[in-house]
Amino acid sequence: MISFILGTTAELIKIAPVYHAIVNRGTKPKIWFTAQHVDEVSEVLADLQLPEPDAWLVPRSKARNLETPSQVPGWALTVARNAWARRAELRAILAEDGRPPLVIVHGDTFTTPGGALIAKRFLGARVAHVEAGCRSGSLLSPLPEEINRKVAAKLVDLHFAPSAREAHNLRNARGAVIDTGANTAIDALRMAVNGTFPDLDLPAEYGLATLHRFELVSRADKYREALEALRDHSAKLPILYMAGAPERERIERLGLGNLFDSKRFIIQPKMRYLQFLPLMARAKFVVTDSGGLGAECFYLGLPCAIHRERTESPQHIGETVVLTGMQKDKLADFLATYQNRRGPSLVDQYQPSEIIVDTLAQLGHC
Repeated sequence: MISFILGTTAELIKIAPVYHAIVNRGTKPKIWFTAQHVDEVSEVLADLQLPEPDAWLVPRSKARNLETPSQVPGWALTVARNAWARRAELRAILAEDGRPPLVIVHGDTFTTPGGALIAKRFLGARVAHVEAGCRSGSLLSPLPEEINRKVAAKLVDLHFAPSAREAHNLRNARGAVIDTGANTAIDALRMAVNGTFPDLDLPAEYGLATLHRFELVSRADKYREALEALRDHSAKLPILYMAGAPERERIERLGLGNLFDSKRFIIQPKMRYLQFLPLMARAKFVVTDSGGLGAECFYLGLPCAIHRERTESPQHIGETVVLTGMQKDKLADFLATYQNRRGPSLVDQYQPSEIIVDTLAQLGHC
């Protein structure tokens, strides 16, 4: 039996096409959820046509979004305790169909090494890692993602790397390394990008920004200058800033609310994936601190500035996608030149989820 151990909405999004490809081979995998994210999980599952989790490794009645680093130790302890207490049950589920037990983890969240450790040490299962091998070259940037990836790599049996670069990063790793040619985000993107456009009163043309990472939002000077650069450019083209509750709270605490208005620099609540992707695809440019969103822009050929110091996916950096190093002048330069950066769409060129499931089938897992 195959089970996914996942914890965030981003993981659900990127793993959805793998889940459906496995189902299409006649196997229905399980989803065990660690509840790093709780808000809107049911809506995201419905959007992606995924079932509700078969098991919550944090009791659902006590599950809350992880929003600050101080919450992580207590959450991790709860997940470990529940997985240990239920280990016999979870082992029995993995043995149900008589196939070799396999747990799949994804990406670089706290759930990635945690799920791999539970699978290996508690359940005696093989572990597959989707989006394996990404490296920024610095343990501290991005933090904690780089550490999560390195810890997970020590526990994994099947490393599904999204390009030759990541496969090379894993050349000394234990287990098999499979180059899938692209991130599974491209399969999720193909599912979502032509969805229904959200019913919003929007400008005919706009740029899009989403800045939410702790390493930026926690640095008042850097966060302020990024928002000021966006505000300044919004005089030329309206910009939508998609902000969740933590970013809105930070903006209020820093007294930055005066940067926004209802016509040019417009703050909008975050949207679910299938609502957000059509909105993003029609933007003139994107400014983000999300590596995953940067990859999606790369595949779409959409001009994008990744506003962070380092990225774990430098293969996406080039004419279309730029890395600002979290420097205001590089962000301003991107905003002044984005019109020249649009590239061709690559959305139909790759099918990484099928490569993953072909491999699992060859190994007798589905």
